[in-house]
Amino acid sequence: MKKKPKQIAAIICIILLVLLYIATLVVSLLDFPGSDRLFAACLLATIGLPILLWIYIWLYGKYTSKPTMADSSHSVSEKDTDNG
Repeated sequence: MKKKPKQIAAIICIILLVLLYIATLVVSLLDFPGSDRLFAACLLATIGLPILLWIYIWLYGKYTSKPTMADSSHSVSEKDTDNG
């Protein structure tokens, strides 16, 4: 089964989020110089990564002219049924 680009991006995002959660936990438990800044960076990335994925999916939908879950309208299923 061939994966679509947005599915691949979502899988990569999930893997990165899990790694970020683990890194955030490890950094919070360790005490070394600069750990507070690294902890803040991990938290920022945990928030920013899903936002970047949403933007990617939205732009992909605009580029391909296909409805996506990131569209502002909530009638994506209605658009899908109109096309075929």
